Amino acid sequence: MPIKALMSAMHTPVYNHRLRVLLDAIIPHLREGDSVVDIGCGNGTLAAAIAADPRTPANVTVRGLERYPRGGEPVEVIPYDGEQMPFDDRAVDVVSGADVLHHEPNPHHLADECARVAGRLLIVKDHQVKGLLAQQRISLLDWAANAPYGVPCLYRYLTPDEWVGFRERLSMTPAEVKDGMKIYPLPFEPFLGGSLHYMAFLTHDGSAQQSDQSGAPA
Repeated sequence: MPIKALMSAMHTPVYNHRLRVLLDAIIPHLREGDSVVDIGCGNGTLAAAIAADPRTPANVTVRGLERYPRGGEPVEVIPYDGEQMPFDDRAVDVVSGADVLHHEPNPHHLADECARVAGRLLIVKDHQVKGLLAQQRISLLDWAANAPYGVPCLYRYLTPDEWVGFRERLSMTPAEVKDGMKIYPLPFEPFLGGSLHYMAFLTHDGSAQQSDQSGAPA
């Protein structure tokens, strides 16, 4: 079997496990009546899963924002020109981006736009260079997840110290930080999960209390 076909076949069970982990992390931070926008939503799977999950509070609306809408997504997807998001300042209660920043040619600009639009909470899930051969392992993971779909990879990821600088640059306070996540099923988790993954829940409220959680070590 060609390697791209093999990666595509493996992607579905791995992605479904990842989706459940992300839902478990995101939903406790939502409030009744929240407006949620998933940045770089792709085919809308995560946004639709948030909207459909029985644990999601009442009257939560979830939309996607995508530079290249695919059509046929299960949620409303708003086109985005890659420059300014089509929202006023603090217009969306919760802005979420899962594994999007490392694909952006100008990630600081995207982060600035996310922080500008987020009224209450900015959720960032991405990778971090932490652990033995972390850069190489993340690059393999990035390629395996995106090559079957023709998505280009820039192979640029932040270190833990750079993630701290990222938060400070946005002048946002961490309400929760996951410095590692058990995000994949066996046998992938020990090699491609754990400390390679980072997730932060950032607020404009300087009084927010930080909670650090560690996943499995790489």
